[in-house]
Amino acid sequence: MSIKIDKPIVDFGIYKDENPQEEAPKPTAGDAGEEKGQKPEQAAEREAAPKVIHMHEKLERPEMLLGSTYKLKTPLSEHALYVTINDIILNPGTEYELRRPFEIFINSKNMDHFQWIVALTRIISAVFRKGGDVTFLVEEMRSVFDPRGGYFKKGGKYMPSLVAEIGDAIESHMRMIGLIKDDGLDEHQRRLVEEKRAQYETAMEQAGQTPEGQDGFPAGAQLCSKCHTRAVVMMDNCLTCLNCGESKCG
Repeated sequence: MSIKIDKPIVDFGIYKDENPQEEAPKPTAGDAGEEKGQKPEQAAEREAAPKVIHMHEKLERPEMLLGSTYKLKTPLSEHALYVTINDIILNPGTEYELRRPFEIFINSKNMDHFQWIVALTRIISAVFRKGGDVTFLVEEMRSVFDPRGGYFKKGGKYMPSLVAEIGDAIESHMRMIGLIKDDGLDEHQRRLVEEKRAQYETAMEQAGQTPEGQDGFPAGAQLCSKCHTRAVVMMDNCLTCLNCGESKCG
């Protein structure tokens, strides 16, 4: 039922019921255990179990964090970039202990990319603190292509852009802390690749050609679409990568 107020309101108060209903008693540890078919000792052990802390955006930053710094020297600038990734240790000293990235900083003497680098570090740090599966950042960053063209870093690995190389550094860090499992070659595949490479180098030497290029792989090798390394050569009428073992013939 609605009430119409004809006079101006000059004061107000909070109405309290004189006979409030009695609150139901809270169940004790023993009652909770009995309701679920458990003994009181089991319920007490469950309440005493350590609380597992997961990564979330409201998690406070500790005074000290462990981290690693990666030096990126690219042909796009005479000054190197230094990528620092700091990690937080969750549930230290327990069986649930985890090391997860918490923040990232990128520094360089080159100020040409200052604005977007600061924006990138803040966005990545926010994604780190959000929690969940953050490994998708690696693939997203490695898919960024520079319209002016990419470059080959030391070892023959192709980097389509500077952002992609920052993503490559993040991937290396995630592999180091165990967030990304290393899915490299097993012992049989590694031995097979080494044998194929030895056969190719022997054939090149017999033909009087240079067996190796500047990157440690045969000169004239093509770019591998899987590992992005210039290590694909023609062997037994089939294109084969001497770095990851990828072959068009299976």
